[in-house]
Amino acid sequence: MKKRRRWVFLFLLFGTLSLLMACAKPTAKQADGKLTITNASYDPTREFYTAYNQKFEAYYLNKTGKQIEVIQSHGGSGSQARSVIEGAGADVATLALAHDITLIEKAGLIEPGWIKEFKDNSAPYTSTIVFLVRKGNEKGIKDWDDLIREGVSIITPDPKSSGGACWNFLGAWYYAGNSFHENEDQMKDFLKKLYANVTVMDPGARGATTTFVENGQGDVLIAWENEAIMAMKEYPDKYEIITPSSSILAQPSVAIVDENADKNNTQEAAKEYLDYLYTDEAQKLIGEYGYRPTNQAILKEFSNKFNLETKLCTIDDFGGWDEAYEKFFADGGIFDEIYEN
Repeated sequence: MKKRRRWVFLFLLFGTLSLLMACAKPTAKQADGKLTITNASYDPTREFYTAYNQKFEAYYLNKTGKQIEVIQSHGGSGSQARSVIEGAGADVATLALAHDITLIEKAGLIEPGWIKEFKDNSAPYTSTIVFLVRKGNEKGIKDWDDLIREGVSIITPDPKSSGGACWNFLGAWYYAGNSFHENEDQMKDFLKKLYANVTVMDPGARGATTTFVENGQGDVLIAWENEAIMAMKEYPDKYEIITPSSSILAQPSVAIVDENADKNNTQEAAKEYLDYLYTDEAQKLIGEYGYRPTNQAILKEFSNKFNLETKLCTIDDFGGWDEAYEKFFADGGIFDEIYEN
């Protein structure tokens, strides 16, 4: 089945094992008195949380007089959610979409109402979906309808394991809805043509970026905005970012994994960890790493980095994540319908 299925099992297995190994370390009180918490996050946040954790550890020591260490775990967002459900003892989850947090909640590990525990519906940063093309944009890609042209090779991750891939799909669906006046048959045909042009479907967003940027495959990468910005920063003369006429406001979500935090005596530290994301210092760091701060004043400071004029739909336009996931990404949903057939 194209080039994705053979990678999914190994990816899920590796992600689960890596998170279990990370969480096998003492998580509450170590012999040296240092507190340890584990953050289960999704692929593209690696660099941001490396920097953020250093700032938080210093902040926590200064505020409480206690040393703390944050262990990172990364993978496709859906895969990370399943790893936590299967027993990886993460204290917090910072995942690509609310649905993945809800899955952990439904497994009894997160208390109901988590989405209101922190500001902005527990989404301290946002992003959107853009296209990354090679310098010169040989295929002349400007908008979503260019992606269905014959001869265009697309790289995008798999919605079955990647939260970013779900946002990608919904951004394309929204564009198709506007183009075809919500005629669902025509919208499905549009998405079917788009995914017929996908040559590699990696399990996670970072894997898709690696396939496009480092392995040189594809004409266009459908990507998180922050991933595209990162690629431009590393290779300023090799790539261009194309902002489509419409996209989607992607809202990654954060939550305390209450059952694990209670067991590990880290509930207070976990709350401090997520609260700190909303401080001015952290919001500026968020902008520096290519995510959009939810603090609107700080967001404006990065107006030269982000296209703030793009027309963005939100997950509410799809009825919320529960409804959207069931319709598009559950087994037998629209994604399976257009991709499998």
